[in-house]
Amino acid sequence: MMRAAFVKANKGDEYMKDFKQIVAESLSKSIKEIDQKEIEQMIEVPPNKDMGDYAFPCFKLAKVFRKAPNLIAEELSKEIDILPGISEVKNLGGYVNFFIDNSELSKGVIKKVLEEKDYYGRSEIGKGKRVLVEFSSPNIAKPFHIGHIRTTAIGNCLYKLYDSQGYDVVRINHLGDYGTQFGKLIVAFKLWGKKEEVEANPIPELLKLYVKFHDVAEDKPELEDQAREWFVKLENGDEEAVELWQWFRDESLKEFERVYDMLDIQFDSYAGESFYSDKMPAVVEELEKKDLLTESKGAMIVDLEKFNLPPALIVKTDGSTLYLTRDLAAAFYRKKTYDFYKSIYVVGAQQELHFQQLLKVIELMGYEWAKDMIHVQFGMVALEDGTLSTRRGRVVFLEDVLNKAVEKTKEIIEEKNPEAGDIDEIAKEVGIGAVVFQELSNSRMKDYTFSWEKTLSYEGETGPYVQYTHARTCAVLRKSDIEPTADINYELLQDESSIEVLNIIENFNKVILNAISKNESHHITRFLLDLSQAFNKFYHNNHIIGEDKELEKARIALVDCVRQTIKNGLALLGMKAPNRM
Repeated sequence: MMRAAFVKANKGDEYMKDFKQIVAESLSKSIKEIDQKEIEQMIEVPPNKDMGDYAFPCFKLAKVFRKAPNLIAEELSKEIDILPGISEVKNLGGYVNFFIDNSELSKGVIKKVLEEKDYYGRSEIGKGKRVLVEFSSPNIAKPFHIGHIRTTAIGNCLYKLYDSQGYDVVRINHLGDYGTQFGKLIVAFKLWGKKEEVEANPIPELLKLYVKFHDVAEDKPELEDQAREWFVKLENGDEEAVELWQWFRDESLKEFERVYDMLDIQFDSYAGESFYSDKMPAVVEELEKKDLLTESKGAMIVDLEKFNLPPALIVKTDGSTLYLTRDLAAAFYRKKTYDFYKSIYVVGAQQELHFQQLLKVIELMGYEWAKDMIHVQFGMVALEDGTLSTRRGRVVFLEDVLNKAVEKTKEIIEEKNPEAGDIDEIAKEVGIGAVVFQELSNSRMKDYTFSWEKTLSYEGETGPYVQYTHARTCAVLRKSDIEPTADINYELLQDESSIEVLNIIENFNKVILNAISKNESHHITRFLLDLSQAFNKFYHNNHIIGEDKELEKARIALVDCVRQTIKNGLALLGMKAPNRM
């Protein structure tokens, strides 16, 4: 999103009150011993609405006032200066409990959402700060399989989250287009490959060659030596090696782009490992100058033993470089080119040691910005009958998963709602959305087993459920002859289910900031599920369209706020919000 678009963001701030801050201000007038910021941090949300919207625990004040917490709470609740926005204050045990003025809540939320529309939830908190997000990063000449959905979906969501808060975000696809595997592939292609077969079906044919290499190499280990020799040739610019490598890369990218198009994902940089091949010597030279390199069995390492880490291998015995060497060169290039505020690597948890070594080496070289590099880990994906393995050819192609999801969704729509409109487009939005939502709905650190049945289920807490709720709000708005407006009687939105919906919507930006602070997408999916469930409860409890036009006008405004917030939330996940399903 262009930074200029933020001119429209936050125009609704004049309407929406920060009720937690109002509670803190009320308390600070009576509690001089603790500053307002600390008071605000102490405020809690009670477990149920009967106990109010916010609660202040008085246990910490017992030593200050030399009184029991329940007595302190009782005194505070009587003497506190109630500011506008708070309707009632009670003491319950050792807590001072605050009840929000629901009319103020309704007015603030509805005016802000209807004013800001697609910008609701956004802010400019990150203005002037650049964040790099490296994600997806498939290996050239290998399948873009279901295992890649994790880094791809999580990385794209993080990009959208940071972008929504005004950060200048650069999306990097650090392609695995270098390394010994290319030596293996060159050997395999020269022994068994046919150009016309590879061009007809690039990734599957290259995978067959890669698998065959490992099968044959078990009995003929000399093939591994040949592969290492070909990789050294590639590093040294050998014409045949470079020509084959470039061909493998070009054919693979065509296949990858097809998947990215389906997911509606773009990148700002495709600079893969090979891009840094001419930038590594400078890093090795600096390590030597700073006396950090040590020779070990013919290889060059950085000794990290005193940091309880194994040695960082920089140059192998045959003179070739490693993944770590290339990542060092990439880190220095990115700092110099982008001067990042944060550099985020969305890479599996199995690479934790690699990133510990990478950051420690940069730190030992004297660069403080190593602390700004963040490894966003995620758990592994397994198949129901075992782990994924490119070497053994045990893969589920991501493109096949997405296509099957779309096909199944189309069957469901044709059966349940054949009049939905453009069924092909809806099936694509919902089917692909189902895969993405399922990926983002759990803590990223959890390992999980890929299952067709679970991924494509349309029951329970799923992406299609949230998208259907959005479509339901659109159907209500089409049915009513009233245009959504903030010029309503807010006293008409005081019922429990309306207030529950408004409370959830009011927290949208806070949820986004929490998701960013933890680099965790599941906070957004949980928010959308909670909002959908609350809206469906409101929908069943209330007649939205009826003879009382003032009441209909108020409820239509609320429905439109739900529609807008779900749409904005789905966009953060990289999902579409269909108007019909």
